[in-house]
Amino acid sequence: MELRHFRLIKTIAEEGNIANSSEKLFLTQSALSHQLRELEEQLGFKVFHRSRNKWELTEEGAELHKLANTIHSAIEQGFHSIKNINEGTKGLVRISTECYSFYQGLPTFIQKMAALYPKIDVELILDATHHPVSKILSNDIDIAIVTSKPSTPILSCKALFEDEILAIMHKEHPLADKPTLEAGDFSEAHLIIHSFPLETVSVYQTFLMPNNIIPVRISAIPLTEVALEMVSANMGITCMPQWALKSFKVPEELILKRISKNGLKRTHYLISRTEDHSKKYIAEFISSFEENFLE
Repeated sequence: MELRHFRLIKTIAEEGNIANSSEKLFLTQSALSHQLRELEEQLGFKVFHRSRNKWELTEEGAELHKLANTIHSAIEQGFHSIKNINEGTKGLVRISTECYSFYQGLPTFIQKMAALYPKIDVELILDATHHPVSKILSNDIDIAIVTSKPSTPILSCKALFEDEILAIMHKEHPLADKPTLEAGDFSEAHLIIHSFPLETVSVYQTFLMPNNIIPVRISAIPLTEVALEMVSANMGITCMPQWALKSFKVPEELILKRISKNGLKRTHYLISRTEDHSKKYIAEFISSFEENFLE
């Protein structure tokens, strides 16, 4: 038997006659009678006792009617569950990152998300860049990319990838001949950063500050293109991971130097509120994010 047969039996039993049933099933009375006759021949028994004004279920037909109701109820419940699941993929994800360079890779990912999950809206919250962890805890954002692993169980943390911060300078810079740069080398340098506060700058927070070094001059240049032009003019040095340079035309006169003997490496973590993982759209976003950025 096919689903249409169960729907036919259920409809005739509920309507009580072929005229009303044919209208509800969008069939002619002749077509409905033909389908029922074929079904009864297939089953080998009568499903209805027919009369001019009333069609009544046979004993076997009554059992089929019970089965039809069970199947219909199961289908309705299934579609209701599917609808609930589908509704669960709808929501707004607010994301920020403590490293401005990481924003360069996010627009492409957001485009992919829009195609795969059109009901998930993604919003970049630049104002949360300097304090992403506190912004998550205060529910101002939902996802953050950070380089320090938070210890609170309120937040879920996933390691994404490791990168290395390099110093970028002109090939004629006084430090250009050094194989690697040490903390003291920055004391007389003009350091070009993206923005203040200084404590949010990776090279200062993890390398210079622990060694009590503050460069003699620090300039905040929020545009990477402008920062690279300044370095190309031998006006200072800047520090960033090599992957952050991929979308820029790097002048040939610039060179990259390793910072410290072991390199200035950092791990990027994706953090979110643990309680939010029960939200399907958050889980889908995190899963897709990991697939795109996880090494």
